[in-house]
Amino acid sequence: MTIEPTALPIPAGLAAPGTAGAPFQRVAALADLPPGTMLRVTFGELDLLLAHTPLGLAATDDRCPHMSAPLSIGRLDGCEVECPLHNGRFDLAGGGTVRFPTTGGLDPDGGYHPPWSPPDSPPKPEPSDQKARARALTRVRRFRYYPVRIVGETIEVALPE
Repeated sequence: MTIEPTALPIPAGLAAPGTAGAPFQRVAALADLPPGTMLRVTFGELDLLLAHTPLGLAATDDRCPHMSAPLSIGRLDGCEVECPLHNGRFDLAGGGTVRFPTTGGLDPDGGYHPPWSPPDSPPKPEPSDQKARARALTRVRRFRYYPVRIVGETIEVALPE
């Protein structure tokens, strides 16, 4: 039995601006996004991350909500995507942070998270220079989602005009 892919529901309040009522555009063939994979698609200056999670297809900006690294070159584990830059992990099903980036910083509500180090790395000190202090004041944003639909063998996304 084959399970037909569906679109992941957009978490409340996290739809990308301008997508309500926006026209859907073909972005990829369904065959280009097998289960458990991610794909980057670009429209003008908009880079989208398409992810085929166990709960459905998701479309967000292909930018880490921390420092904008392309998530499409990160790692997808179930519904969680890991940033290739600072090891932050983000939940595509709910839009929240699962593991804060190693640099620390501010969460969407302004709470501070200290820097941390992976188990195989030396400990990171608290920020002391201007660059490190800037990282500590960088806010991790919530994802913005684009409506997705599957039409036959095609993935379509509502893109703002």
